[in-house]
Amino acid sequence: MANVTRWDPFEDIDDLFKGVFLRPMRLQAQEGVQGMRVKMDVKEDEKAFLVHAELPGVRKEDIQVSVDGNQVSISAEVKREKEDKEGEKVLRSERYYGKVSRTFALSQDVDQDGASARYEDGVLELTLPKKTASSQRRLTVQ
Repeated sequence: MANVTRWDPFEDIDDLFKGVFLRPMRLQAQEGVQGMRVKMDVKEDEKAFLVHAELPGVRKEDIQVSVDGNQVSISAEVKREKEDKEGEKVLRSERYYGKVSRTFALSQDVDQDGASARYEDGVLELTLPKKTASSQRRLTVQ
């Protein structure tokens, strides 16, 4: 007995247009590559915020941190190259150059003069002291 299947011409429409539309390049998790997102931990005490951001494989010179009030931006230039060789013959060569960034707002403004950043073993550590609340002054009307 023969199997009867129904054919839908629109079922494989994705295959028809595959490769026609450009999609943003995404670094896939493979062989220790964690992707393009900056993963962070943010802790707070009464005096400061402490931020740990994972930036594995990024050089210290390629990291930029900016603080504007309570807005913090971390960006880094990512350069990854991988080449698999078998003897003198190159079997596969992969390169990725791009920029990753993360911007977030804190609950209080940061004292920019006391802020510090340290990068070690792929982890960026930011110490962001809280700005003391400006003393409120009451004006007398004359």
